[in-house]
Amino acid sequence: MPEVVIPDTTSLILFDKIKELDLLRKIYSDITTTKEVTEEFSLDLPGWIKVVKVKDKKYQEALETQIDKGESSVITLAMECENPLLILDDRKARKVAEKLSLNITGSLGVIYKAKQMGVIKQVKPLIDKLLTTDFRISEQLVREFLILNNEQSEDY
Repeated sequence: MPEVVIPDTTSLILFDKIKELDLLRKIYSDITTTKEVTEEFSLDLPGWIKVVKVKDKKYQEALETQIDKGESSVITLAMECENPLLILDDRKARKVAEKLSLNITGSLGVIYKAKQMGVIKQVKPLIDKLLTTDFRISEQLVREFLILNNEQSEDY
């Protein structure tokens, strides 16, 4: 289990849009993000999400030449933590995190974990909600994800 879970702005916005932000708290005990993410999120975050400043601003600024401010701040924070798990959906940010050997998951990974832990009974209702947002996911990936979770995929 990770010591700290660090979501980026996109994942917080996505779970907020589908009214499932609380899902993060149900499956992870220590959720921390950065001041930059809270600024990008632009709504008040729940009190159970800790907000911290990164220490190495120069490292963050270097990452900002490749990815956006929120993503660079959470990757920098992850580099400063012991045993972090990043929640990132952006492909470019994920590649940067992978090159740094950081543990990452995405919004689908959070949903998968919630099902495995018994926090939700089915993933399909959440996938249906995701598809009403601007979250980009192929029909093929939806089918594979439903099959992975032992759910029917004939609609996709």
